[in-house]
Amino acid sequence: MSCGRFFFLCDSIMSVKHLSVDYDKVNEGGSFSPGDILSGRVTVVTTKETKVQSFLVRAKGKAEVAWCEQQGQSTVAHSDKKKYFYFEHIILQDKNKGDGSEIISSGRNVYPFTFVIPDTDMPSSYEGKWGKIVYSLRAHLTQSVWLVHKTKTEFPFLTKSEFPFASKSEMIIIGLKEQQCVSRVSFFGFEKVTMNVTSEKMGVKQGEAIGVTVEVRNNSARLVIPKFYLVEKQTFAARSKRTVHTNELLFGEGESVPAQTSQTMTKVLSIPPHLSPTFFNCCMMKLEHRLKVCLDAPLLRDPEVKLPLVILLGSPKPQRQKPKRSIWFRKLPA
Repeated sequence: MSCGRFFFLCDSIMSVKHLSVDYDKVNEGGSFSPGDILSGRVTVVTTKETKVQSFLVRAKGKAEVAWCEQQGQSTVAHSDKKKYFYFEHIILQDKNKGDGSEIISSGRNVYPFTFVIPDTDMPSSYEGKWGKIVYSLRAHLTQSVWLVHKTKTEFPFLTKSEFPFASKSEMIIIGLKEQQCVSRVSFFGFEKVTMNVTSEKMGVKQGEAIGVTVEVRNNSARLVIPKFYLVEKQTFAARSKRTVHTNELLFGEGESVPAQTSQTMTKVLSIPPHLSPTFFNCCMMKLEHRLKVCLDAPLLRDPEVKLPLVILLGSPKPQRQKPKRSIWFRKLPA
């Protein structure tokens, strides 16, 4: 590269001091839903008049999954993507195929934009172990084939579906308010431990509490202690392949049950308000929950039971906007 071109590029880079994209909130929680109007502005600050080839802002909603598996001596990668919507608003575009004829004035320049989010069923924003559902705004300012400025910000999105896990099963919706019961009998040699677990309902909102009753009949020679867990199951699919990731959150312990005694106890469990709700309305990932109660005892394997649990969307909380990415430039070829 000649010295003249190098100094021209450096001068062009330095002329753009700031590039950002912002949006206007439509509610106190700061989230968007299908059918909402997404308005905002792109701000660019330059030290002098700057020629550009194109300047645009894009709105995008997408889901993507990616993970690797070991198959023998080889590592196999699996990935997939789904686009929910894609819109582009051209702020400036030269008319002569890249001659840089459009001009941005020196100083602070603000360009408004408006998009209408499609009024269709789309999953809420989510980030799991091997996949994520992201809704974002991106601004691109192109000065030349060698020089592109970019910035991005994500905005929180909430589905309109009250039950994004049961669109085809009315029985699941009816069962959300009903009690859930399960029993487990464990034998250790000639000894026996019986555990009955009952939750007051299957559906509970973020931030709410649920009562769980445990009856333990301990006919063994060991002391046992009930422990309560919330199990999160993330399932990811890429074409015909699937993988699962689970997390366990310890809620706490119940009262100890000595040998040769019986005891009934009720534990009130509070669902964390930040916990992602259960969902099935994404073709590449789903999120399920279970309530697990196990008996902590000096055994080879702790007896446990699991109850279905559906986490429902609670009252939306004001969400912090994720930091914007700094503008960056394409590297020059070696």
